[in-house]
Amino acid sequence: MRQRWLGGLSTREFLRLHWQKRPLLARAAWTAPAGLPQRTKLFALACRSDVEARLVAQRAGRWRLEHGPFQRRRLASLPPRNWALLVNGVNLQVPAAEQLLRCFDFLPQARLDDVMASYAAPGGGVGPHYDSYDVFLLQGPGRRVWRLQRARPFKLLADAPLRLIADFTPEEEYLLEPGDLLYLPPGWAHDGVALEPCVTYSVGCRAPRGAELALAMLDYLHERGLPDAEFRDPALRPATRSAQIGTPMVGFARRVLRRLRWTARDVRRVLGRHLTTPKPQVVFRPPQRPLSRAAFLRQLARDAVVLDARSALLYRGSAFFLNGEEIAPRAAQRRPLARLADRRRCAGGALARAGLGAQLYAWYGRGYLHLERSA
Repeated sequence: MRQRWLGGLSTREFLRLHWQKRPLLARAAWTAPAGLPQRTKLFALACRSDVEARLVAQRAGRWRLEHGPFQRRRLASLPPRNWALLVNGVNLQVPAAEQLLRCFDFLPQARLDDVMASYAAPGGGVGPHYDSYDVFLLQGPGRRVWRLQRARPFKLLADAPLRLIADFTPEEEYLLEPGDLLYLPPGWAHDGVALEPCVTYSVGCRAPRGAELALAMLDYLHERGLPDAEFRDPALRPATRSAQIGTPMVGFARRVLRRLRWTARDVRRVLGRHLTTPKPQVVFRPPQRPLSRAAFLRQLARDAVVLDARSALLYRGSAFFLNGEEIAPRAAQRRPLARLADRRRCAGGALARAGLGAQLYAWYGRGYLHLERSA
């Protein structure tokens, strides 16, 4: 099926022709869902401690970056031009933004990150930069000009608080109006400047870095128990260079570290935990008046189970991962649990018949999921 979102391309055509290859501009690609946050709501979110927000301003050719949470009087005192407020994880706070994110469900959930909203005053932006991940820029109210340059090694400004490009030479320029969409592959330099007060919604994709995975593996190995040994040097001789690390100690370290081993199963576990671990500022909200277990199970039989927007449920083979924890369901439970993961909602009766009622009730109590009346 061809998607208006993608300029009339099917998802398969988009992935083949544009994904991580070249930008795509789609005019009148989307209609904003009712309830998407604009200035007032974004200002309120930026004042909360559980929301990641940044304020980027330019004055006399110099850039300034501030991190939230902000005081309301700080936002009220902003000048009329040359600043932008960035609010990350809007989909975790606003159902309409979560609905917007799920419009990109042709991409694996492991690759989707969040929705960031940028409110910019005239002349506002974050300067020329590039991202290491794919991004979809959806223009809300107002207009913004985007200048692009294809990916290459860039020089960065030495004295800027952001990773801004010093040698930015735009090759393309596009004026985005409400409803337009611009897709950018990783590494493409871009600079967006508001022509008037405007809101841009960015659907960012996640791209795990090797260093992140290496640290996650080391944490996992430490948790599992690293090989231990005690260094001994009974043949020690008087040191002639007391600051030099001795050959016996280097050899000991080499022998111990060679004993580090991991399997394909360990890699799967590390990746699943890493991809589903909530970001530091994410706070789950348990129900204020939780149902008793018996009442929950009765309601489960007739309602739908819906994952909370903050929850990440992924799987690989027989292993499932929810919010950084590994789950080992029985064989009969895997199919309905996979359906819940794929669709982020599932008929409660099917999950109950698979014997998942007790597990779902525990997750309900933590705020990981909710019950909704089936349509």
